[in-house]
Amino acid sequence: MKRLVFGLMLLASPVLAQEAVPLIPFDGSDPLKLPKDLYLGEVTGVAVNSKGHVFVLSRGNTTGPAYAAAAAQLLEFAPDGAFVREIGKNLYAWSFGHTVRVDPSDNIWITDKGSDMVVKFNPRGRVAMVFGRKLEASDRETGPLERPNPPLPHAYISDGYINSRVAKVDRNGRWLKSWGSKGAKPGEFNTPHSIAADAKGNIYVADRGNRRIQVFDGEGTFQREFTIDVPYDATARPAIGNLPDLAKIEAGGGPKTMMPGAPWAVCITPGPKQVLYASDAFPGRVFKLSLDGKVLGVLGESGKQLKQFGWVHEIACPSENLLYVAELLNWRVQKLVLHPKK
Repeated sequence: MKRLVFGLMLLASPVLAQEAVPLIPFDGSDPLKLPKDLYLGEVTGVAVNSKGHVFVLSRGNTTGPAYAAAAAQLLEFAPDGAFVREIGKNLYAWSFGHTVRVDPSDNIWITDKGSDMVVKFNPRGRVAMVFGRKLEASDRETGPLERPNPPLPHAYISDGYINSRVAKVDRNGRWLKSWGSKGAKPGEFNTPHSIAADAKGNIYVADRGNRRIQVFDGEGTFQREFTIDVPYDATARPAIGNLPDLAKIEAGGGPKTMMPGAPWAVCITPGPKQVLYASDAFPGRVFKLSLDGKVLGVLGESGKQLKQFGWVHEIACPSENLLYVAELLNWRVQKLVLHPKK
C-alpha cells in the first residue's frame, strides 16, 4: 500500500500560507450557560448526542489536596447551551478526565487518564459498564502511573500514555483483541491520542507523537497512513510557552507532539458524505480532510479570543459545518459554524 509522506513547509508570508490550502470562513461562540458558582477547568472532552445535547468533560470541581487532587466533572447542556445536569458526581473513577463520546444509542462513554479507566453511562446517567481498575485508595504509595519506556505490559485500558496500542471489545464488554506497540513503523504508535471510526468500520488513530493518522480495518490490519502538511505563518505564536524547536524535533529530538499537523484530536462526521476533522496544538488550527487524507480546508489559530484556540483536545462534529471544540488552555467549549465556499 502506498505510504503518503510529505515535507513540512514554513512560509513567512501569511498570504502565501492562505493560498496553499483553502481557509474556511467560520463563526465562533461560547454557547454554554453555566449556573452560579459552577466553573469549567481544562476542558478535555466534548460530545453531542442524537438530541443535540452537549456533554462536556472538564477538569473543574477539583477536590482534594493541591497535589494529586481529583480533577474531573461531566456536565450536560441543552442544544441552546442551558445547563441540564452533572453526571457521575463524585464518581469512583474520576481522577483526571480525558475524553467523552456518545454512541448511536446515546450512551455516554468517558476515559479518565488518572484512573486508567473507561466508564459507560446509560442515557439516564447511570453507570452501565466499567473497564480497567484504578489504584486503590488504601495503597501506601497510591499515585499516577509513570510513562515508562518501554511501555508496561497490556494490563491497562489507558493505552496512549502507559502502553501504545488500540484495544477492541464488543458491545457487551467482552475482550476481543488489541494491536500496536511503541514505535514509528506502520502499526506502531507514539501516544495514540484520539480515535474515530468511519461508516465502513475503518479505524482512524491520531498517532500524535509520530505526527500522523493511521488507518486500520476493524480487525486491526494496517491500511494506510497520512500526514497533515499545511503551510503556516512562520510568525505564528504558540498558545503557551516558547516556540517549539522544530528542527530539533524533526532530527529525532523527542515526540512530534508540538509539530504543525500533529493530530491531537480526530472526529468523523455522520454520513452519507463523511469528512474528518483534526486539530494541532501549534500553530493551533483545525483541519478538514477527506477520509483518504486530502486536506480540504483549514481554520483558526492560537489565542484567547473567539475563533482562536488553546490546545483543542477533542472535537465533536455532529455535521459537516457544525463543530464543538474542547480547549485545554482556554477552559471552554467553542461552537464553530463553518461557511465553506460553494
